[in-house]
Amino acid sequence: MVDYSKIKEEHQKILAEISLPETANDQKRYQVLTKRYSFLEKLIVLIGRHELVAQELVHLKEVTQNSKEDPEIKAMAAQELTEKIAELENLSEEIEDKLFAQHESDCNFMIEIRAGVGGEEAALFVGSLLNMYARYVEKMGWKYEMMDSSPTDIGGYKEVIFSVTGDGAYTHLQFESGVHRVQRVPKTEASGRVHTSTVTVATLIEPEDVDMDIKPDDLRIDTYRAGGAGGQHVNKTDSAVRITHMPTGVVVACQDERSQMKNRAKAMRILKAKLMEEIRNREQGKVDATRKTQVGTGERSEKIRTYNFPENRVTDHRINFTIYRLEYVLSGEMNEIVKALRKAQRQKFYEAQGLAKQE
Repeated sequence: MVDYSKIKEEHQKILAEISLPETANDQKRYQVLTKRYSFLEKLIVLIGRHELVAQELVHLKEVTQNSKEDPEIKAMAAQELTEKIAELENLSEEIEDKLFAQHESDCNFMIEIRAGVGGEEAALFVGSLLNMYARYVEKMGWKYEMMDSSPTDIGGYKEVIFSVTGDGAYTHLQFESGVHRVQRVPKTEASGRVHTSTVTVATLIEPEDVDMDIKPDDLRIDTYRAGGAGGQHVNKTDSAVRITHMPTGVVVACQDERSQMKNRAKAMRILKAKLMEEIRNREQGKVDATRKTQVGTGERSEKIRTYNFPENRVTDHRINFTIYRLEYVLSGEMNEIVKALRKAQRQKFYEAQGLAKQE
């Protein structure tokens, strides 16, 4: 929970500074302070409502616990108590969301999903996660574009990469980097034995053109004929593109488009995103700066989530969050998991900033 006293102290401090004649004479400083004051003023209104509801809760609890009170009055108080508890939780969530929103950054990004341990089972689950993310993106009103895919013969994928754009998309999906583990009985398993497979997910921020300067001499570009599993789109021309960034050894390929030019453009976007990740990992010891306040490190080697089909269970290990509606989650209903992760992320941030207090 956020320590509201810290917010009140800052609010009063800025109010006092704005009132000083020297502040009024410094227009730049005055504008910064008034903007911050306006933001804090909205928080103060919400905090006032929160404190009022908290006081009402104390009174209602006293009524429900009073043995001498009329039973009908106690029943009415108990009902109102339930409503006020929900209202208090909603106000707390609204305050924390507003407070944390100022520290969040949004960007265009890609999601890369790769089959790990488990062969075809892992490849099939890549398809399941692709479907989950695609449906979630659609439900949230964002947009996604398939960048590249490597399908298998039985309907799975060795790898898929797609881009996501939309307000708030990165702040919601930034937690997905890591190893996703699936436990289920394969259709080909006659004995009914549960197999464990893994899939790796990476969120790759797309750098602005001004942020990434790639020298043409550092690139080796190869073209080849695109092909797909099971008689899918196969070109008779060399439309597929593979780009190797020789200084780092990063290799990307794209064959989803029929045009070599379009495949090359997509491959360059993927390359820039992967190079950006390389830079961030190298400069910050493989810990993304924006992830300092996140739950877990987001490294690919970290097992972040388990999807257990026999138990109908999805567990996020970073926050010990479990939901027993696996198919519901895989259908794109990710809000409960995302909400829990964002709440834990905020709590870590508040603790780091000295704004949090223990319950």
